[in-house]
Amino acid sequence: MSARPETPLLDKIDRPADLKQLSDAELTQLAHELRAETVSAVSETGGHLGAGLGVVELTVALHAIFDTPRDKIIWDVGHQCYPHKILTGRRDRIRTLRQKDGLSGFTKRSESVYDPFGAAHSSTSISAALGFAVARDLGGQCDGGLGDAIAVIGDGSISAGMAYEAMNNAGHLNRRMFVVLNDNDMSIAPPVGAMSSYLSRLYAGEPFQELKAAAKGAVSLLPEPFREGAKRAKEMLKGMAVGGTLFEELGFSYVGPIDGHDMEQLLPVLRTIHQRATGPVMLHIITKKGKGYAPAENARDRGHATAKFDVLTGKQHKAPSNAPSYTSVFGQALVDEAARDDKICAVTAAMPDGTGLNLMAERYPSRCFDVAIAEQHGVTFAAALAAGGMKPFCAMYSTFLQRGYDQVVHDVAIQRLPVRFAIDRAGLVGADGATHAGSFDIAYLANLPGMVVMAAADEAELVHMVATAAAHDDGPIAFRYPRGEGVGVDMPERGEPLEIGKGRIIQHGKRVALLSFGTRLEEVRKAAEALSARGITPTVADARFAKPLDQDMILDLAHNHEALITIEEGAIGGFGSHVAQLLAENAVFDDGLKFRSMVLPDIFIDQASPSDMYDVAAMNAEQIESKVLATLGIAQITTKRA
Repeated sequence: MSARPETPLLDKIDRPADLKQLSDAELTQLAHELRAETVSAVSETGGHLGAGLGVVELTVALHAIFDTPRDKIIWDVGHQCYPHKILTGRRDRIRTLRQKDGLSGFTKRSESVYDPFGAAHSSTSISAALGFAVARDLGGQCDGGLGDAIAVIGDGSISAGMAYEAMNNAGHLNRRMFVVLNDNDMSIAPPVGAMSSYLSRLYAGEPFQELKAAAKGAVSLLPEPFREGAKRAKEMLKGMAVGGTLFEELGFSYVGPIDGHDMEQLLPVLRTIHQRATGPVMLHIITKKGKGYAPAENARDRGHATAKFDVLTGKQHKAPSNAPSYTSVFGQALVDEAARDDKICAVTAAMPDGTGLNLMAERYPSRCFDVAIAEQHGVTFAAALAAGGMKPFCAMYSTFLQRGYDQVVHDVAIQRLPVRFAIDRAGLVGADGATHAGSFDIAYLANLPGMVVMAAADEAELVHMVATAAAHDDGPIAFRYPRGEGVGVDMPERGEPLEIGKGRIIQHGKRVALLSFGTRLEEVRKAAEALSARGITPTVADARFAKPLDQDMILDLAHNHEALITIEEGAIGGFGSHVAQLLAENAVFDDGLKFRSMVLPDIFIDQASPSDMYDVAAMNAEQIESKVLATLGIAQITTKRA
């Protein structure tokens, strides 16, 4: 492990108020030390590195000029916040980032008064900042008091419609608040869309840089000596498509763009707008994701998310892979299907690498669409592609698809359009914690008329489900799969479409039937082995479909076993609830069947390893075994997993 950096100034900082005693030169030095400490900490924990490195100077400047926690800084997306956490009394725990019982990788209200608003999904900060500003003006109260509200929003986050809804409302209400647009020309993936192009044009002409800043800045906010020159510059550039015209039309005083790494620019401008603002202000800063750490700067994703790494070389310490990841299996299976069918296309929302669609984009770029952070638009776009005769795969994380749910209902399901939803990060996801868990998609999709909902038990099943979705044209279909590696099964040469609504029996047994939906099947197998050693050999079945259910298989299991237990990686209201409804409608409970449903508990589970999170959820092999014994009225096991 690399030696920790020397940080003499940072060592003296216990809270943000300590920054107000430092000179501008010392604040610049503090930023250098804060960057080194951030790199060192993330090298030990892994996590989101590039975004935080890009806002180091901004973090120092904001805490030096504003009065936190009375003034509320809202980071959007929250993975920019590691330097902020170091400066706000959490440095002693920074090497627990994203670990069990450690610091969250995002802002979290329960963690610190300096985290006024949780932000793990994008594009919420301007709405939240406006809410704080209005609460302040109405005499509201909260921890730390209520002063100014500052939203720090990345250029990728501002591509989402919610950001514009908030800016439109903020301009109308005209409350004093601040939006810092952190423009690094790169979100997670290379930025796409007209907004990214617009922001790029603002600073593309280097010779006009200072003129643009003066011309389109909020003239009334500038110190007196600069106002006349700014007015003249504005007249010179009148009619040119530069500066913050869009933001000004939305009612914001626009300042920038300025160099977000140059404290000699950043500090005076922040002081000026802090002293003089009366309404909403947009400060546009230009930064570099991964700034100051060469391996991050040189990486394709600028060090967006890393495993533990060596500080000197940047080499990540990744465990050897025993099986392909579910994401890569999906990506390759989709490419294979697209090679056989030129109507297949793909849509994602700013996550081509995270969803495996980078493979599709490389092979068939004209049929792969990254719509930026705009899940609502992405779903409706896919719906119209389907209406136009294409076969769209809409690939999104379960937790992000939630943002497009209204469109899933109205634009896809009601119209019975054959959109294929590839749902990554199903179930509990580990270090990203509750905000990124795929807990609810079974319940929120399986209740929609005409929706087919599948879950892959392993990576081979996922290949078959991609083929099933490709072949399905009678309405929408979804298939879910987890983050991480598969289980190491033999892979088929090509996917074969499954019969819709049909499960499979894995092993025959007596007394109790274990009906799994999704990748808990591996834990169910382990539980079955342990039960067999006790003389109880259960039947094990893989449902494959939550909708439509395999009614014949389920009723047969119910009629021929003393107990039936369903297991799923989702919240209450999902697969188990549909099975219970089927059993009730067929009066199976009248015959004395013992039915139990193992689902995620009614809590949000904090970050830990997936295995530890499933221990909390009581859904690992030992707990499945224990559930069977309790259901059958047999004494509980007392051993604990090492």
